[in-house]
Amino acid sequence: MQEEIVIIGGGVAGCAASIALARKGRSVTLIERELTPRHKVCGEFLSGEALEDLHALGIDVASLGAVPINYVRLAAARRAAQAPLPFPAASLTRKTLDTALIAAAIAAGVQVKRGVGVRSLDRTGTNQWQATLDDGSTYEAPTTFLSTGKLDLRGYGRPKDPQQWVAFKMYYRVSPSQFADLADASELTLYAGGYGGIQPVEDGMVNFCCVVQRSYFARAGLRWEGLLAKMQHDCPHLAMRLTGAEPLLHKPIAVTHIPYGFMRRTTEDGLYCIGDQAAVIPSFTGDGISIALHTARSAVAAYLGGETAPVFQSKLRAAMLPQMRLAEAAANGLSNAFARAVLPFCLRVWPGAMRVTARLTRVTQPPTVAPQPLPG
Repeated sequence: MQEEIVIIGGGVAGCAASIALARKGRSVTLIERELTPRHKVCGEFLSGEALEDLHALGIDVASLGAVPINYVRLAAARRAAQAPLPFPAASLTRKTLDTALIAAAIAAGVQVKRGVGVRSLDRTGTNQWQATLDDGSTYEAPTTFLSTGKLDLRGYGRPKDPQQWVAFKMYYRVSPSQFADLADASELTLYAGGYGGIQPVEDGMVNFCCVVQRSYFARAGLRWEGLLAKMQHDCPHLAMRLTGAEPLLHKPIAVTHIPYGFMRRTTEDGLYCIGDQAAVIPSFTGDGISIALHTARSAVAAYLGGETAPVFQSKLRAAMLPQMRLAEAAANGLSNAFARAVLPFCLRVWPGAMRVTARLTRVTQPPTVAPQPLPG
């Protein structure tokens, strides 16, 4: 099939790009391997920039049940420190968000093909991009947006992860007292080989998402139950949060080999790489969804403005480089034993440090559309 624009991947970045392009009158085909949206390994934190981008796309997160997040809390061992966030934020499950984005894409006129993956992407002799799907069908277009998230497309892989990170995600129903104590905060818990985040999401649930080095996972017996027990031993604050908690998934969702710090240097004509295929920031910043939306918005603006994909990719990398490097340095510091020991104490003395870090690791510039305030 001959198309004007093909977008591979129907996550946050792919949907955002498809909506923006369709509203500008472009003919867009979006190919998504999953038949329906599902839960994904994601901290599900929506920063101020993400909220503004979603509002510009017509997504009302408050009506979807998003929970306002006003504080960031850092916990290591038995110590914890809290500071107000320097921007509005919210929390919403990816399944709910992705469902709303797919619906908005369809409403905007995007042709959505779901339930089949892309087997290969090749350049044809007529300067077209040809996507061959698992069912044998093909789609050709002069312009393709690559938005496959954490999954690499053959031939367009990202560098291997030297730290061998392993990430897990579980939803819980915590005790009423712990839910009330967690309140409107996003908590970061620190361990010897990684960190985790716990925060409320819609329907009274709590999202716990963690990322650890494989060596730490190995010391826990390479099993989720052992890992959870080890994290609670290393951080009693987490053990307190999960006392009496009811897991809401049969087993945790997991993903491995996350190339934190990756930024795509260049690309080929007609191939715009967005989302995790453009850049992967350490999870503790909570900026993953914001980056997905930012890269999608930037790529659409570049395409509509006649800027080639290689030029766009190079400019995007240069613009994001300082904040990405700072986020990497901060993430490395979190895994340092001395830092874990003294950070909570220091932040009690100067909680503004968390606000400064949160502000400096933002990698996006928000659009000029003000979002509607969240209730509460």
